[in-house]
Amino acid sequence: MSLTRRLAEWAAGLRYPDLPERIEAYATSEVMSHLAVLRASLGHPLGRKLVRAFGSPLSHDPCRAAQVMAALSSCLYYEDSMYAGHVTHASVGVPLAFRRCQRLDGRALLTAVVAANECAARVTAAGALGPLRGQGTSYTQLMGTVAARLHGAGAPAGLWTDAWGLALAMPPWPLRRALLGSEAKVLSAAVPVRTALDACDAAAAGLRGAEDILEHPGGLLAKFSHVPSPETVTAGLGTRWHTETLTFKLRPAGAYVDAAVDCAAQLHARLSREDIRGIAEIVVSAPRLTIAMDQEGAAYVDRERSAIMALNVCVAYNVATALISGSVAPRDLAEPATADPLRWSLADRVRLEYDAGLSREVLRATAPLGEALRQAGASGRQWLADFTGESTAAAGVAGPPSSTFREADKAVGGRLRVTLRDGRAVTASCGRPKGAAGPGTRRTHRELVRDKLASSGTSAEVIDGLDRLASLDARQVDALVNRALSEPLPATEPPPGFGPLLESGLPRPS
Repeated sequence: MSLTRRLAEWAAGLRYPDLPERIEAYATSEVMSHLAVLRASLGHPLGRKLVRAFGSPLSHDPCRAAQVMAALSSCLYYEDSMYAGHVTHASVGVPLAFRRCQRLDGRALLTAVVAANECAARVTAAGALGPLRGQGTSYTQLMGTVAARLHGAGAPAGLWTDAWGLALAMPPWPLRRALLGSEAKVLSAAVPVRTALDACDAAAAGLRGAEDILEHPGGLLAKFSHVPSPETVTAGLGTRWHTETLTFKLRPAGAYVDAAVDCAAQLHARLSREDIRGIAEIVVSAPRLTIAMDQEGAAYVDRERSAIMALNVCVAYNVATALISGSVAPRDLAEPATADPLRWSLADRVRLEYDAGLSREVLRATAPLGEALRQAGASGRQWLADFTGESTAAAGVAGPPSSTFREADKAVGGRLRVTLRDGRAVTASCGRPKGAAGPGTRRTHRELVRDKLASSGTSAEVIDGLDRLASLDARQVDALVNRALSEPLPATEPPPGFGPLLESGLPRPS
């Protein structure tokens, strides 16, 4: 039996009672967090451009709504991720877009989210050791979109395999120059989401796809991974839940920047405005992945003219921002913040320093690479040595793959040392950023996403309603999502053409 057939038969048969309580709780928080991301993007200048281009996320056409939601959720680097991949553009956005026409109640919506999470994350994990990373991994959205739409529709497994075979036939290969140096990154999820929705329609009309599209020598994993791990696709179905590897993004910045931002936020509380103006040097100790991502984006950083993705991965800009304001927020990715002379003056004083111990901790954790390296064994360790240029890079990778993700973690840490012109020095450290997968997030993820929603201007009534998502019927879900995306945005003018929705929302389906 092919990998897609085995995965489809499990996912198509997944029902709400099959979800452990902790998985249902994660999925609820994931939906809440995703709505906060959509609201943040709607209040940003780039999000307003997307609404002008593609229309409202509350469109009556679910395919159009799914497309614009995917674009909105990817434009600020504010979306959640898991081991492996940025799956939520499809796994959450598509069920939200189809909630009305598929008449999804809270339980059906959450089950579709989990089914899509599992399908998308498993295939992404199987190809994780390859040339594409993060938001650029287009097949993540192709897998998740098919699963999310077809689960909500109650489609049989055979339709899933044909839709996947068609969707994965010509997966996009994004260019890093465009992602980092222009606003094209907003299409990185929207294009594959639309492709996969078309594949679903084609499969429903009788078009057949290649069932062995994942494992065939000419298939996806062979072409998109240097060290494929096809066994990951079906490992531990129903027991090894990728959904509980979620990292909840609390700031619109690259995941490898988060620890440095947490450190800067700590020091913001200890330094006066005069101290900040008197900073002589800022040293960021970071793991290899943080430095590599920063270097990749450096060529595209051009102060207020920088593309958002270049700012997202720039350690200096985000550290300077957090030192000044105590955090990084969506407003920091637009003028006047991006043209602030003090911010760029501080950024010019930031120096990155490699820390081998922090790099080892990254590899010991589940995400972003540790589990993939353990799954791949000796071949994975060789891939890492080639990737980093260090023969000892994989020294911290040991042991077999995890049989469960109940203890999954993500530990991309960092340290900060700020030296003032008067000779004083202050330091801060962060082993695991707030919101990253790990014991703290397992205990507090609902509190974190409630705060994230509140910061987007969402009313307490809507937040409380989303907290009870599993208990809502289909009409209640539709009305609540309408409200979540229609309530006034904080400290911003409504996007052009969006005013009527803010005033009255969309009518309920008859």
